[in-house]
Amino acid sequence: MRTHTKETQGILSPEHALEILKEGNKRFINNIKAHRNLLQQVNETSSGQFPFAAILSCIDSRTSAELIFDQGLGDIFSIRIAGNILNEDILGSMEFACKIAGSKLIVVLGHTKCGAIEGACNNIVLGNVTALLNKIKPAIEKETETLTDRTANNESFLHNVTVNNVSITVQKIKEQSKILNEMEQANEIKIIGGLYDVETGQVIFYE
Repeated sequence: MRTHTKETQGILSPEHALEILKEGNKRFINNIKAHRNLLQQVNETSSGQFPFAAILSCIDSRTSAELIFDQGLGDIFSIRIAGNILNEDILGSMEFACKIAGSKLIVVLGHTKCGAIEGACNNIVLGNVTALLNKIKPAIEKETETLTDRTANNESFLHNVTVNNVSITVQKIKEQSKILNEMEQANEIKIIGGLYDVETGQVIFYE
């Protein structure tokens, strides 16, 4: 599989970019890898990069976007932070990825059994982690169907908060970035959420 060029990136639609990720995840869960010469990709990307997608995921060691979507060097921008939360620097990185570097898709990728989500649900207080977890609290507040045992021990509650956290982050991107919102309105990019299952390796997209 060859590295993306300015030409191949340019003709991609946001929908096609999403299909590439879906196909890559299918290969991953079936333990099939696209044939790539990584050293060749090093050479091909030495003078420039043309990633087709930017993926905001958690720092969790099990959630490497390049692996779970079977992508190579130069294919995607990978943005990682605990709890796949949003801040000004990450938003700026996304604007760079799409407006300047030409990416066609932004995916906010949450995952099951997320330690950051669990910590927020359990009201963990620990140094600078506290401020990070506070950014997840709106996803907890949005979960109103669980009336008892609103802790990480409740798998249903934890799942709902995880999904809420993804959807809130997607919405924040659109609200806080005029650049990205306008690009999506013009169908130049797509901004969606997804959830990675650490037990099966499968990604479910929220389109």
